[in-house]
Amino acid sequence: MINRDALKDKKRIVVKIGSSSLTHKETGLLDFEKLEKLVRVLTNLRNKGKDVVLVSSGAIAVGRKKLGLKKDDMTLSKKQACAAVGQAQLMMTYQKIFSEYNQPVAQILLTKITMMQEDNRINAENTFLELLSLGVIPIVNENDTVSTYEIQFGDNDRLSALVTALTGADLLILLSDIDGLYTDDPNVNEDAKFVEVVEKLDDYYMDMGKETSSSQVGTGGMSAKLVAAKIATYSGADMVIANGSDVNVINAIMNGENVGTLFMANKKENFDLSDEV
Repeated sequence: MINRDALKDKKRIVVKIGSSSLTHKETGLLDFEKLEKLVRVLTNLRNKGKDVVLVSSGAIAVGRKKLGLKKDDMTLSKKQACAAVGQAQLMMTYQKIFSEYNQPVAQILLTKITMMQEDNRINAENTFLELLSLGVIPIVNENDTVSTYEIQFGDNDRLSALVTALTGADLLILLSDIDGLYTDDPNVNEDAKFVEVVEKLDDYYMDMGKETSSSQVGTGGMSAKLVAAKIATYSGADMVIANGSDVNVINAIMNGENVGTLFMANKKENFDLSDEV
Protein backbone atom coordinates (compact mmCIF):
# COMPACT_ATOMS: atom_id res chain seq x y z
CA MET A 1 0.00 0.00 0.00
CA ILE A 2 1.27 3.46 -0.91
CA ASN A 3 2.08 5.66 2.09
CA ARG A 4 0.00 8.82 1.83
CA ASP A 5 1.82 10.75 4.56
CA ALA A 6 3.37 12.97 1.88
CA LEU A 7 -0.06 14.56 1.36
CA LYS A 8 0.29 16.20 4.77
CA ASP A 9 3.10 18.38 3.41
CA LYS A 10 1.30 19.70 0.33
CA LYS A 11 1.56 23.48 0.19
CA ARG A 12 -0.95 24.55 -2.46
CA ILE A 13 -4.25 22.70 -2.75
CA VAL A 14 -6.98 23.06 -5.35
CA VAL A 15 -10.35 21.69 -4.23
CA LYS A 16 -13.10 21.14 -6.77
CA ILE A 17 -16.64 20.57 -5.59
CA GLY A 18 -19.47 19.64 -7.95
CA SER A 19 -23.06 20.78 -8.13
CA SER A 20 -24.34 17.49 -6.72
CA SER A 21 -22.20 17.97 -3.61
CA LEU A 22 -23.49 21.50 -3.04
CA THR A 23 -27.22 20.95 -3.40
CA HIS A 24 -29.93 18.83 -1.81
CA LYS A 25 -30.75 15.85 -3.99
CA GLU A 26 -34.44 16.11 -3.14
CA THR A 27 -34.93 19.76 -4.12
CA GLY A 28 -31.85 20.95 -6.00
CA LEU A 29 -31.53 23.86 -3.55
CA LEU A 30 -28.24 24.81 -1.89
CA ASP A 31 -27.19 22.72 1.12
CA PHE A 32 -26.15 25.50 3.49
CA GLU A 33 -24.99 23.10 6.19
CA LYS A 34 -22.55 21.48 3.79
CA LEU A 35 -21.42 24.86 2.46
CA GLU A 36 -20.69 26.04 6.00
CA LYS A 37 -18.63 22.92 6.71
CA LEU A 38 -16.73 23.31 3.43
CA VAL A 39 -15.89 26.91 4.25
CA ARG A 40 -14.71 25.95 7.73
CA VAL A 41 -12.47 23.18 6.38
CA LEU A 42 -10.91 25.38 3.68
CA THR A 43 -10.37 28.29 6.06
CA ASN A 44 -8.70 25.95 8.52
CA LEU A 45 -6.31 24.82 5.78
CA ARG A 46 -5.46 28.48 5.18
CA ASN A 47 -4.89 28.91 8.92
CA LYS A 48 -2.36 26.07 8.73
CA GLY A 49 -0.41 28.06 6.15
CA LYS A 50 -1.66 26.25 3.03
CA ASP A 51 -2.55 28.05 -0.18
CA VAL A 52 -6.12 27.12 -1.13
CA VAL A 53 -8.08 27.50 -4.36
CA LEU A 54 -11.74 26.45 -4.58
CA VAL A 55 -13.21 25.50 -7.95
CA SER A 56 -16.95 25.53 -7.37
CA SER A 57 -19.67 24.36 -9.69
CA GLY A 58 -23.28 25.18 -9.01
CA ALA A 59 -24.01 28.47 -10.78
CA ILE A 60 -26.24 27.03 -13.49
CA ALA A 61 -27.93 24.59 -11.10
CA VAL A 62 -28.66 27.34 -8.57
CA GLY A 63 -29.87 29.76 -11.23
CA ARG A 64 -32.03 27.12 -12.90
CA LYS A 65 -33.75 26.36 -9.61
CA LYS A 66 -34.17 30.06 -8.86
CA LEU A 67 -35.81 30.65 -12.24
CA GLY A 68 -37.96 27.50 -12.09
CA LEU A 69 -36.53 25.91 -15.25
CA LYS A 70 -36.13 22.20 -15.96
CA LYS A 71 -32.81 20.69 -17.00
CA ASP A 72 -34.34 19.11 -20.11
CA ASP A 73 -35.50 22.53 -21.34
CA MET A 74 -32.11 24.20 -21.11
CA THR A 75 -30.95 25.94 -24.29
CA LEU A 76 -27.55 27.64 -24.42
CA SER A 77 -29.08 31.07 -23.83
CA LYS A 78 -31.09 29.74 -20.87
CA LYS A 79 -27.94 28.19 -19.39
CA GLN A 80 -26.19 31.53 -19.72
CA ALA A 81 -29.10 33.30 -18.03
CA CYS A 82 -29.14 30.75 -15.22
CA ALA A 83 -25.38 31.15 -14.79
CA ALA A 84 -25.74 34.91 -14.47
CA VAL A 85 -28.41 34.56 -11.78
CA GLY A 86 -26.88 31.57 -10.01
CA GLN A 87 -23.28 32.79 -9.93
CA ALA A 88 -24.32 35.96 -8.12
CA GLN A 89 -26.28 34.01 -5.52
CA LEU A 90 -23.56 31.39 -5.09
CA MET A 91 -20.81 33.97 -4.63
CA MET A 92 -22.91 36.02 -2.22
CA THR A 93 -23.42 32.88 -0.13
CA TYR A 94 -19.71 32.02 -0.13
CA GLN A 95 -18.78 35.61 0.69
CA LYS A 96 -21.15 35.70 3.65
CA ILE A 97 -20.03 32.40 5.17
CA PHE A 98 -16.29 32.98 4.62
CA SER A 99 -16.64 36.42 6.25
CA GLU A 100 -17.83 34.73 9.44
CA TYR A 101 -14.32 33.23 9.69
CA ASN A 102 -12.64 36.49 8.64
CA GLN A 103 -11.34 34.79 5.50
CA PRO A 104 -11.09 37.00 2.37
CA VAL A 105 -12.16 35.40 -0.91
CA ALA A 106 -12.14 36.49 -4.54
CA GLN A 107 -14.19 35.46 -7.55
CA ILE A 108 -12.37 34.38 -10.71
CA LEU A 109 -14.43 33.45 -13.77
CA LEU A 110 -12.45 31.84 -16.57
CA THR A 111 -13.11 31.04 -20.20
CA LYS A 112 -11.24 28.67 -22.46
CA ILE A 113 -9.84 31.63 -24.37
CA THR A 114 -8.13 32.82 -21.17
CA MET A 115 -6.15 29.58 -21.06
CA MET A 116 -5.52 29.41 -24.81
CA GLN A 117 -4.01 32.87 -25.28
CA GLU A 118 -0.59 33.31 -23.69
CA ASP A 119 -1.00 36.92 -22.54
CA ASN A 120 -4.37 36.19 -20.94
CA ARG A 121 -3.01 33.02 -19.33
CA ILE A 122 -0.04 34.87 -17.83
CA ASN A 123 -2.33 37.60 -16.51
CA ALA A 124 -4.59 34.98 -14.93
CA GLU A 125 -1.58 33.24 -13.37
CA ASN A 126 -0.31 36.53 -11.93
CA THR A 127 -3.74 37.28 -10.46
CA PHE A 128 -3.93 33.87 -8.78
CA LEU A 129 -0.42 34.12 -7.35
CA GLU A 130 -0.96 37.63 -6.02
CA LEU A 131 -4.23 36.66 -4.35
CA LEU A 132 -2.64 33.60 -2.76
CA SER A 133 0.30 35.67 -1.51
CA LEU A 134 -2.23 37.94 0.19
CA GLY A 135 -3.93 35.04 1.96
CA VAL A 136 -7.04 35.13 -0.22
CA ILE A 137 -8.94 32.01 -1.28
CA PRO A 138 -9.85 32.38 -4.97
CA ILE A 139 -13.23 30.88 -5.87
CA VAL A 140 -13.18 29.77 -9.50
CA ASN A 141 -15.84 28.83 -11.99
CA GLU A 142 -16.18 28.83 -15.73
CA ASN A 143 -17.72 32.04 -17.03
CA ASP A 144 -20.82 30.23 -18.27
CA THR A 145 -22.60 33.52 -18.91
CA VAL A 146 -20.46 34.20 -21.99
CA SER A 147 -19.17 30.73 -22.87
CA THR A 148 -20.47 28.97 -25.96
CA TYR A 149 -20.24 25.32 -26.95
CA GLU A 150 -17.14 26.06 -29.02
CA ILE A 151 -15.16 27.81 -26.28
CA GLN A 152 -16.26 26.12 -23.07
CA PHE A 153 -14.22 23.77 -20.89
CA GLY A 154 -17.24 21.49 -20.66
CA ASP A 155 -16.84 20.57 -17.01
CA ASN A 156 -15.13 21.87 -13.90
CA ASP A 157 -13.05 18.70 -13.49
CA ARG A 158 -10.90 19.76 -16.45
CA LEU A 159 -11.01 23.40 -15.32
CA SER A 160 -9.76 22.50 -11.84
CA ALA A 161 -6.86 20.52 -13.33
CA LEU A 162 -5.94 23.46 -15.57
CA VAL A 163 -6.06 25.78 -12.55
CA THR A 164 -3.83 23.30 -10.70
CA ALA A 165 -1.27 23.46 -13.50
CA LEU A 166 -1.59 27.24 -13.90
CA THR A 167 -0.99 27.96 -10.21
CA GLY A 168 1.70 25.32 -9.68
CA ALA A 169 -0.44 23.56 -7.07
CA ASP A 170 0.89 20.26 -5.74
CA LEU A 171 -2.46 18.65 -4.91
CA LEU A 172 -5.88 18.57 -6.58
CA ILE A 173 -8.85 17.17 -4.66
CA LEU A 174 -11.92 16.34 -6.74
CA LEU A 175 -15.02 15.94 -4.58
CA SER A 176 -17.57 13.84 -6.40
CA ASP A 177 -20.66 11.73 -5.82
CA ILE A 178 -18.55 8.56 -6.02
CA ASP A 179 -15.84 7.20 -3.71
CA GLY A 180 -13.16 7.18 -6.40
CA LEU A 181 -12.12 5.17 -9.44
CA TYR A 182 -13.58 1.71 -10.02
CA THR A 183 -12.67 -0.87 -12.64
CA ASP A 184 -16.22 -0.47 -13.94
CA ASP A 185 -19.34 1.53 -13.10
CA PRO A 186 -20.31 0.26 -9.61
CA ASN A 187 -23.90 1.40 -10.19
CA VAL A 188 -24.37 -1.28 -12.84
CA ASN A 189 -21.64 -3.82 -12.11
CA GLU A 190 -21.53 -5.22 -8.58
CA ASP A 191 -18.19 -6.88 -9.37
CA ALA A 192 -16.48 -3.52 -9.99
CA LYS A 193 -13.29 -3.20 -7.93
CA PHE A 194 -12.20 -0.03 -6.19
CA VAL A 195 -8.81 1.37 -7.23
CA GLU A 196 -6.94 2.86 -4.26
CA VAL A 197 -3.86 4.18 -6.06
CA VAL A 198 -2.90 4.91 -9.65
CA GLU A 199 0.89 5.22 -9.74
CA LYS A 200 1.02 5.94 -13.47
CA LEU A 201 -2.03 6.90 -15.52
CA ASP A 202 -2.05 4.93 -18.77
CA ASP A 203 -4.56 3.63 -21.31
CA TYR A 204 -5.58 0.80 -18.99
CA TYR A 205 -6.94 3.28 -16.47
CA MET A 206 -8.20 5.79 -19.02
CA ASP A 207 -10.39 3.06 -20.51
CA MET A 208 -12.19 2.73 -17.18
CA GLY A 209 -13.76 6.15 -17.67
CA LYS A 210 -17.46 6.51 -18.29
CA GLU A 211 -18.92 9.38 -20.31
CA THR A 212 -22.03 9.76 -18.17
CA SER A 213 -22.67 11.35 -14.80
CA SER A 214 -25.15 9.82 -12.36
CA SER A 215 -26.08 13.26 -11.07
CA GLN A 216 -28.98 15.30 -12.41
CA VAL A 217 -27.09 18.55 -11.85
CA GLY A 218 -23.47 17.69 -12.63
CA THR A 219 -21.74 17.43 -16.01
CA GLY A 220 -18.54 15.50 -15.39
CA GLY A 221 -18.51 11.70 -15.32
CA MET A 222 -15.49 9.51 -14.60
CA SER A 223 -14.11 10.12 -18.09
CA ALA A 224 -13.82 13.84 -17.32
CA LYS A 225 -12.14 13.09 -14.00
CA LEU A 226 -9.53 10.89 -15.67
CA VAL A 227 -8.77 13.64 -18.17
CA ALA A 228 -8.35 15.96 -15.19
CA ALA A 229 -6.03 13.41 -13.56
CA LYS A 230 -3.90 13.32 -16.69
CA ILE A 231 -3.52 17.11 -16.75
CA ALA A 232 -2.88 17.40 -13.01
CA THR A 233 -0.38 14.57 -12.72
CA TYR A 234 1.48 15.57 -15.89
CA SER A 235 1.83 19.08 -14.44
CA GLY A 236 3.45 17.58 -11.35
CA ALA A 237 0.56 17.43 -8.88
CA ASP A 238 -0.98 14.52 -7.03
CA MET A 239 -4.74 14.19 -7.37
CA VAL A 240 -7.38 12.51 -5.21
CA ILE A 241 -10.95 11.67 -6.23
CA ALA A 242 -13.13 11.29 -3.14
CA ASN A 243 -16.78 11.28 -2.15
CA GLY A 244 -17.97 14.79 -1.33
CA SER A 245 -21.02 13.72 0.67
CA ASP A 246 -19.00 14.64 3.77
CA VAL A 247 -16.59 17.51 3.11
CA ASN A 248 -14.52 16.47 6.13
CA VAL A 249 -13.03 13.96 3.69
CA ILE A 250 -10.69 16.86 2.78
CA ASN A 251 -9.20 16.67 6.28
CA ALA A 252 -8.87 12.91 5.99
CA ILE A 253 -6.97 13.29 2.72
CA MET A 254 -4.70 15.98 4.16
CA ASN A 255 -4.02 13.75 7.17
CA GLY A 256 -2.76 11.00 4.88
CA GLU A 257 -5.70 8.66 5.46
CA ASN A 258 -6.50 6.00 2.88
CA VAL A 259 -9.63 7.53 1.38
CA GLY A 260 -10.51 8.06 -2.25
CA THR A 261 -8.33 7.20 -5.23
CA LEU A 262 -4.87 8.74 -5.26
CA PHE A 263 -3.34 9.55 -8.65
CA MET A 264 0.38 10.08 -8.16
CA ALA A 265 2.24 12.92 -9.85
CA ASN A 266 4.01 11.96 -13.06
CA LYS A 267 5.47 15.25 -14.25
CA LYS A 268 6.20 15.50 -17.95
CA GLU A 269 9.21 17.64 -18.77
CA ASN A 270 7.59 18.86 -21.99
CA PHE A 271 4.20 19.54 -20.40
CA ASP A 272 2.49 22.47 -22.14
CA LEU A 273 -0.65 23.79 -20.50
CA SER A 274 -1.95 25.29 -23.74
CA ASP A 275 -2.00 21.82 -25.31
CA GLU A 276 -4.43 20.58 -22.65
CA VAL A 277 -7.11 23.29 -22.95
